[in-house]
Amino acid sequence: MIYLDYSATTPVNEEVLNTYIKTTKQMIGNPNSLHKLGVEAKSLIDAATRQIANILGVKANEVIYTSGASEANNTAIKGICLTYQNRGKTIITTKLEHSSILEPLHYLEQQGFTVEYVNLTETGKVDLEDLKSKMSDDVILVTIASISSELGIIQPIEEIAKIVKEYPKAYFHSDITQSIGKQKIDLTNVDLASFSAQKFYGMKGSGALIKKENIKITPLIHGGKSTTNDRSGTPATPLIVSMAKALRLASENLEEKQAKVKKYNDYLREELQKENITINSPKDAIPNILNISIEQIKPETFLHALEAKDIYISTKTACSTNDTSDAVLAVTQDKTKASHSLRISISYLTTKEEIDTLIKEVINIRNELSSLYVKKD
Repeated sequence: MIYLDYSATTPVNEEVLNTYIKTTKQMIGNPNSLHKLGVEAKSLIDAATRQIANILGVKANEVIYTSGASEANNTAIKGICLTYQNRGKTIITTKLEHSSILEPLHYLEQQGFTVEYVNLTETGKVDLEDLKSKMSDDVILVTIASISSELGIIQPIEEIAKIVKEYPKAYFHSDITQSIGKQKIDLTNVDLASFSAQKFYGMKGSGALIKKENIKITPLIHGGKSTTNDRSGTPATPLIVSMAKALRLASENLEEKQAKVKKYNDYLREELQKENITINSPKDAIPNILNISIEQIKPETFLHALEAKDIYISTKTACSTNDTSDAVLAVTQDKTKASHSLRISISYLTTKEEIDTLIKEVINIRNELSSLYVKKD
């Protein structure tokens, strides 16, 4: 099997899985319980929270545990807008965002909020001058992902944050899911940040929202006591502890891991371009993601042809509900490219042999399927 869909989800790290199993077996108490078993579980969670906070450069009381990035995104967006709607009704975002950003925004539009989309440069980065022109006293939230999950475009998060900071009523949220384990990110001026453990070799079903301590939000989930007042539910000790382990491991030897990924990305990009295959990801995108388009052939058809060879990539983000990639369309302004896009996402676990096999099969399948389309015409 050749797995090249790491941006959708990653295989759990063996050490992380062992931590999860060990914690599940040994820490059976509810962390909210006052007896010894509960106190032990809470102590372990507190230690894990401190580790996560230290790695991300935030305070321990700013970490809110969730079921993943989708819940974290919803909590941040709805939580801010419902709490501060008396200050303003405008939200600013981009066309590159994940569906767990765009769908809550569509919901809020139905509740009377206004969503504005900031312009992008030719390489898909936020047009900072356009962002400045769209900022006003009515803006209460700017939500822009640190890295586009479909094209790998790296946004100037620190510069965006500084622009938002000039407006005291506005908060800046960023989905940093595709950043962790791939690049260092400074959250100093970021008010809220979301991520999911499954993207950095952790367990599925665990994630977090970083919310700076001076910010209030309306909880998405109301109920009993938890690790914070912003998200109710019994704390999932094994998931929290294993996520801290995954984050620590993902943060180790980052430059070395990414150097390997970039080498394979450069090689893959060069070889596919030789075959006149369109590359949608800009050159300065994160090397873990390479978005391509193969015209005439439906993306689903191509994906399943590769699947028959035991090679796994994706057509868009796994959570997307649209047949056409809005993100690719926003950057390329080309409907054909957007409706024929494929995403290859690699990892430091990827091998040269896997890349070579992918290249060979992509070319063979493209030629074979293209000839069928010609015969039909």
